[in-house]
Amino acid sequence: MTAIRLHPISWPRLTAELADRVERLTPADGGAWPRVLIDGAPAARPERLAADLAEELRLRGRAVRRVRSRAFLRPASIRLEYGHQDADAYLDLWLDSNALFREVFAPLDPGGNGRVLPDLRDPDTDRSTRSPYVELAPGTVLLLDGPLLLGRWFPFDLTVHLRMSEAALRRRTPPQEQWTLPAFARYQEEVHPDEAADILVRADDPERPAWNQPPP
Repeated sequence: MTAIRLHPISWPRLTAELADRVERLTPADGGAWPRVLIDGAPAARPERLAADLAEELRLRGRAVRRVRSRAFLRPASIRLEYGHQDADAYLDLWLDSNALFREVFAPLDPGGNGRVLPDLRDPDTDRSTRSPYVELAPGTVLLLDGPLLLGRWFPFDLTVHLRMSEAALRRRTPPQEQWTLPAFARYQEEVHPDEAADILVRADDPERPAWNQPPP
């Protein structure tokens, strides 16, 4: 594996750099809606970067629709079939990838109607949210955030992975969630998110990120 050189950057500057890149995006398949992923373990707080990026884009006059992967989990009867703390199931079974393809990505394909479902299921109550569909105007940025999302063939135009070392991930993951750590180890070994993502951000220190600074 080729070593990736990372450069220190502040979170505000990183957010601005990502917004610059999103503004220049042209969907690879000719569609009308750019699709962006912020991928990272919960300890890396991908939702924070996604929220900051969405706000920055809106300040620049760009429409954004955030979707959180935790709103597209399978029912508990499937997720927890092998127990409440099965790391393999956490990686392989928890996310309803088919629902995301059907309800979020397919409507944004070339010729799609842009009507997406912003959420499917409340992960805390395990009940359907019954949210209405939302029609996205052409040019609206779809921003999906969550863990373990690379390597699933989702059609993104820009992918960002928040990397944490094994030690940092263990240190910053709450005790009640330590059982998930083998899933992230498998993800690293099988998907190689550091190389799969367009942009890599080191998030070991929550106050001192670094990134691979790819060319614009």
